[in-house]
Amino acid sequence: MPRKKKNVYSTEAVNATILSVFKSSPSKTFNIKQIYMRLGAHTPQNRVIIEKSLRFLCNNKTLIKINKDSYKINITKKYHSGIFDSTSNGAGYIKSEDFNEDVFIPAHKKLKALHGDEVLFYIHKRRKNFRYEGEVTEIIKRQKKEYVGIIQINKNFAFVIPDSKKMPVDIYIPLKKTRNAKDGQKVLVKIESWPEKAECPNGKVLEILGVPGAHQTEIHAILADYGLPYKFEEAIENFANNINTEITKSEIKKRRDLRNELTFTIDPKDAKDFDDALSFKTLSNGNFEIGIHIADVSHYLEPGTILDDEAYERATSVYLVDRVVPMLPEVLSNNACSLRPNEEKYTFSAIFELDKKVEIINQWFGRTVIYSDARFTYEEAQHIIETQSIDIPKEISLNNKTYKTTTALKDAIINLDVLAKSLRRQRMEHGAISFDKVEVKFQLDINNAPLGVYFKTSKDANKLIEEFMLLANKKVAEYIAKQTPTKTFIYRTHDSPDVQKLQNLQRISSQFGHSFNIKNPTNISKSLNKLLKAVVGKKEQNLIDTLAIRSMSKAEYSTKNIGHYGLSFKNYSHFTSPIRRYPDVMVHRLLASYLSGEASADQNTFETKCKHSSNMEYLATKAERDSIKYMQIKFMQNHNNNSYKGVISGVTEWGIYVEIIENKCEGMVRVKDIKGDYYIFDADSYSMVGEKTKKRYQLGDTVTIKVKKADLIKRHLDFILI
Repeated sequence: MPRKKKNVYSTEAVNATILSVFKSSPSKTFNIKQIYMRLGAHTPQNRVIIEKSLRFLCNNKTLIKINKDSYKINITKKYHSGIFDSTSNGAGYIKSEDFNEDVFIPAHKKLKALHGDEVLFYIHKRRKNFRYEGEVTEIIKRQKKEYVGIIQINKNFAFVIPDSKKMPVDIYIPLKKTRNAKDGQKVLVKIESWPEKAECPNGKVLEILGVPGAHQTEIHAILADYGLPYKFEEAIENFANNINTEITKSEIKKRRDLRNELTFTIDPKDAKDFDDALSFKTLSNGNFEIGIHIADVSHYLEPGTILDDEAYERATSVYLVDRVVPMLPEVLSNNACSLRPNEEKYTFSAIFELDKKVEIINQWFGRTVIYSDARFTYEEAQHIIETQSIDIPKEISLNNKTYKTTTALKDAIINLDVLAKSLRRQRMEHGAISFDKVEVKFQLDINNAPLGVYFKTSKDANKLIEEFMLLANKKVAEYIAKQTPTKTFIYRTHDSPDVQKLQNLQRISSQFGHSFNIKNPTNISKSLNKLLKAVVGKKEQNLIDTLAIRSMSKAEYSTKNIGHYGLSFKNYSHFTSPIRRYPDVMVHRLLASYLSGEASADQNTFETKCKHSSNMEYLATKAERDSIKYMQIKFMQNHNNNSYKGVISGVTEWGIYVEIIENKCEGMVRVKDIKGDYYIFDADSYSMVGEKTKKRYQLGDTVTIKVKKADLIKRHLDFILI
């Protein structure tokens, strides 16, 4: 007996098919003719069934009737939006404001979503572990379309194998879109389409980066992977070079003239752009007048120009291990806007009268012109603070020669140091957190090969500059926040820390014998400062410092002022680095307009600019970290015969991470390479435990390692235990 053919126009089948049409594009509206075509309804009888089904779906509020013959799915009923976070096995999770927990998405239900994409999804059920499980129904916005990878050329086509572990598929490239790349080269590729039935997206090569493993190739690849440029287009350079950078008498008349005030800069030895300068004098009443003078970038960077558009898109300078990728072309960043010694410069200043208790008696903000009398390095200023001498030895001198500074400059630095220490003490008493994380730096040869590793620590001279920059940023923000009616402004905000991350820090610090009390929310900063002080100089310092920073919320730019938790400031902005941060340029413009009595700027416009600036800062930070990791691997390639003491800095199911104590390079000992037993990950104790011997490798343990493999191309550093 022949099998009865399924009726595709039964009520249930039609309902399901219509819903599948709307679910495939939940944000779209379909008219009835489009639905007929999608379902292949060519007869009057079938169309009647479809119309009946549409009425049913509208009555139960699954669909919404937009007009006479157009319909849309009711998103408010089941559908949610969020950001897709992919995992190594092809599945993923969605972070959505609609849920307090992440929603699990199986690999076969992610609808070609890639890491970071904004997606529309709905919830199927709660899984056995009580977690939500869902299905992606639409890609709202691709977070990323450009990827770095290695191209494989075949006879009739090519593929790019992306470097990113978060990109689970290769990218198909027609031969005519390879830009004549050679097999095995590293390239930047752009996804152009992803056909519905194709396993891989289609793309084209945008740029040939070079031979994998070569220094320039890998540095450019890091920048390209985050969509960051490494050079300016010729039109931008030409525009910048044609700006009039002369200091004119007519412009000086519009400004407060401070050229006769004692003024100087303190910066790193290798600095090329000097954003800020300090002036100092003692007043007749015994108080101090301190000027914080910031390069007036906004004088040269006019809104609406191609140069301003470029600066906004970049939003920040990027500091890699071997170079700076500036926000502004050199004619501005290193010349016209740089507060170089013995040169007149336009500045935007915050000037304060302070008494000996560092109480502010008077303050003034406005455009100025200055003349810098001297440039000091941090080492030179530190020497003056420590010795209270005008003699600068050649060992730390900027010009490698012994010289004498003036008594006036020496006294200014010593007085500013005393005031800075008082300001810092007040901040700490008010709940600020003291993050003095050690920075890893490299000594490079002329070919940018690492010769050695050293650590940059913050001393009194660094903290002197930091305190007065914080003061200016705080007081500018306070001044605007007090305006009535309320004025749109750009604040640097920092929310309270993540409780789960604090609990994680508490657990890990206890592994090293440190206490960290998080029961009383009002005392968290005090307890955290105590912990950070306790680990100074110990093997676990870098790990605890890193985890403490990660437990904090991410600082962002916003027009909505929620204060700055880490600094314990109710009002805080970024005013002091416009050469390298676009938000500071916007702050200068807004402050200037409000000082001249103009109305408030549009909040929505500047909130959008804040989000862009925060995002670009995040990408730049990731690129900077990747460049450090790359250079660490490059350094360890030449030291693979050495054995090192290290501390176990992380434990996962696939191995243990070890940070070498003497150079902070971190690599992994894979579980398969731990000899003598079969090791199992114990999540509760952050340890790897031998099945038979019960030998335990635990977070914080000291071990001895050698380099097994230092892979520059994949950026993997593998260790073996000795």
